[in-house]
Parts: sequence; structure tokens; C-alpha cells
Amino acid sequence: HRKVVKAAKGYYGRRKNTFKVAAQAVDKANQYATRDRKNRKRSFRALWIQRINAAVRSHDEALTYSRFINGLMLAGIEVDRKVLSDLAINEPDAFGAVVDQAKAALAA
Repeated sequence: HRKVVKAAKGYYGRRKNTFKVAAQAVDKANQYATRDRKNRKRSFRALWIQRINAAVRSHDEALTYSRFINGLMLAGIEVDRKVLSDLAINEPDAFGAVVDQAKAALAA
């Protein structure tokens, strides 16, 4: 009981101190937490893709995200989207070099 009520600390109303209601609230909160750990991964990947797409288009208007990723694959560059997004934000010159390599691989 003590463990459940402690986990429900900060909840509103009877959910924080009545065991039966607190147990239901804690169970539901754990279900949400489990689900949203998966959703967070999806959300971050979508964010990284948007950032990469914007950065690629700022370097070359004709190049799209999907063509850029295809060019990276053809060039043999294996960098994940998180790192590419970070490069685009913090090291635009290095990201520009990666974009140029991807374009060269697409042209070849």
C-alpha cells in the first residue's frame, strides 16, 4: 500500500491517498508511460527528419530529404538521423560537405 500511495504522490483528490483509487491511477499512469516511451522515439525521429529536410533544402533547393538519404546510401555514408540533425544545426559547414557528397553520389 505504501509503495502505491507514494507513487501517487502529487495526484489530485482521492487519487493520492485512497489506496483503491490510487492503485488504479498508478496503473493507468504506468500504461501511459510505457506507451509514450515508444511514442517519444517516433516524435524525435520525425523532428530529426524535418530538421534534415530543411537544412538540405537550404543548401540546395532541388534536393529533397528522400533523395538526400538515397545519396548518402549510394555514397556509403552511414550516419543516423539524430547525428545528421545535430550536424545541420551546430556544424552547417560540415553538413554542407555531407550534402555535396550525397549530390555527387546521386549524379554518378
